[in-house]
Amino acid sequence: MATGGTIEVERLSKNYGSTPAIADVSFSVEAGEIMGFLGPNGAGKTTTMRILTGYLPATSGKATVAGYEVHADSMAVRQRIGYLPETPPLYPDMTVEGYLDFVARLKLVSPGDRPRQIREAMERCHILDKSKVLIRKLSKGYRQRVGIAQAIVHNPSVIILDEPTSGLDPRQIIEVRNLIKSLAGERTIIISTHILPEVTMTCNKVAIIDRGKLVAADALGHLMSQSAEAGYELDIEAPENSDLPRITEIIRNIPGVSTVELVTPDGFGSINPLPHHHLFRVSCTPDTEPTSEIVAALASNGVHLSEMRRTRASLEDIFLNLTNHTETAPDVTDVAPAESAVALDPPVTTPSEAPDRTTTEADQSPDASAVEVSSQEPLPADPPVTTPSEAADRTTTEADSSPTPTRRRWWWFWPRRDGETARGGDEETGRRGDEETGRRGDEEMVPQSPNPPVPQSPSPPVPAEPGEGDK
Repeated sequence: MATGGTIEVERLSKNYGSTPAIADVSFSVEAGEIMGFLGPNGAGKTTTMRILTGYLPATSGKATVAGYEVHADSMAVRQRIGYLPETPPLYPDMTVEGYLDFVARLKLVSPGDRPRQIREAMERCHILDKSKVLIRKLSKGYRQRVGIAQAIVHNPSVIILDEPTSGLDPRQIIEVRNLIKSLAGERTIIISTHILPEVTMTCNKVAIIDRGKLVAADALGHLMSQSAEAGYELDIEAPENSDLPRITEIIRNIPGVSTVELVTPDGFGSINPLPHHHLFRVSCTPDTEPTSEIVAALASNGVHLSEMRRTRASLEDIFLNLTNHTETAPDVTDVAPAESAVALDPPVTTPSEAPDRTTTEADQSPDASAVEVSSQEPLPADPPVTTPSEAADRTTTEADSSPTPTRRRWWWFWPRRDGETARGGDEETGRRGDEETGRRGDEEMVPQSPNPPVPQSPSPPVPAEPGEGDK
């Protein structure tokens, strides 16, 4: 059976270009311990675990697993680590048993021990009845179990699990929790998860990382006792309200007590307090347990203590306090004057300056086509398609409403391979070309000259001269 291995991390750093993912991370996990590795999304948990498994090289720092340095003895470390990434590395076209046999071969499990260890891994993960099923036919929960089985099939001394209960139902979560607890003492385990109650019920050590830096690494019980919210709740009977200041002063003078708070009747919750009963909340200094001192001080002063409860901060409270960084929202008043001011009217342009500005804007336009510039109203980019009858009706209506109805055309030219040129568009209908070919212009090609030839009327026929027989 594999023996547990220690994990030592010293000033570990990893940079992606100029962006630091983790910086000066240091912690240790003793053999047989189960450590919960916590942190917000993007804090650096996955990067740290990938470095420990040899998947990523560190920029600086040192990490040792079971006595082997991760960078110098990468293959020795990999043989002693079982790793479950957030997405299990499964082959969907293989059966469960065939996949575990493939993994056992990769991890150099001896042929004599291979069938036994594969069966033990399937039994521990409760997938023995799925051994002949293709992985692609399994549900997400069963795929997660297969991922855990591949992490323990070679009997490693260190197991690193990234979100091991992701996608599992409550019953499966309990089974995985019991599986992890059964491995405690035999192997060193690191669990990364966002389910804080799972860490409380499974782990005996916690490390919290935030923005790439380690903010806490300690035993779970000691970390909770260090919280400022650790203390007591005292239910004290006082017939006269005038005795409350004296009771408060008695409790405050007890060694190890930091603060005393008299809670209003609402502090009892939904249950109404008994007559003349008052609730006191007492906070203690870290690493102190003044339970007996509080009881003795109240009894010696004739104060009747009805109930005393020990209170501790939850892991969720500790996590939120250590990772609570307020994002400063930008002030809405800090806006550039040019962005907050109302747009001014465009400068007045004289008639002599308008043609020059039109030509300049057309030359600077990235589009190959030149559009007639109008200072009154811009041309719509994509006008609706109209039928010939609708266009004729609209043209007639516009001509009736306009004092000087005109119909203008614009023309633009660029060389084509066959020596012809592109075509213009109709300003009145707004059509820009043939919808089938994508060309912009009229139905037929136009000559390159902007001035089309003026059609000439045909010459009258010349009468024939009379013949000799007609004379």
